[in-house]
Amino acid sequence: QWYQRRNHGRSKKGRGHVKFVRCSNCARCCPKDKAVKKFIIKNIVEAAAIRDMSEASVYQTYALPKIYLKSHFCISCAIHSKQVRNRSHKERRNRAPPARRGFGGQPRGGAGGPPGARPPGMVGGGGGMPGR
Repeated sequence: QWYQRRNHGRSKKGRGHVKFVRCSNCARCCPKDKAVKKFIIKNIVEAAAIRDMSEASVYQTYALPKIYLKSHFCISCAIHSKQVRNRSHKERRNRAPPARRGFGGQPRGGAGGPPGARPPGMVGGGGGMPGR
């Protein structure tokens, strides 16, 4: 029988049941193995204020505290917020993680393409509503 994904969209394998988690965006119940997970590490202090604080601080080296946040997203919210995208049947076979991007959208370790070039796989025009 034909099926879309070899794992049926889940990473459950031999387990019969998996606990539900709530989507961080819309609070929808979603199985934990199906949810799109994102681990975010942010400085508590914003980048603009870090230099001011370090100049005003008495301590020479002070490690600023960070916020560690694990977010779970249902598939609908993950697609809407462009964390994942739908791929063709042929592309779904590619199990390699996507290339990690550095600052400015450039691939890490390389200069990338010409300025304004689209990353591979992106089609269509600019933003806005379709058909306008």
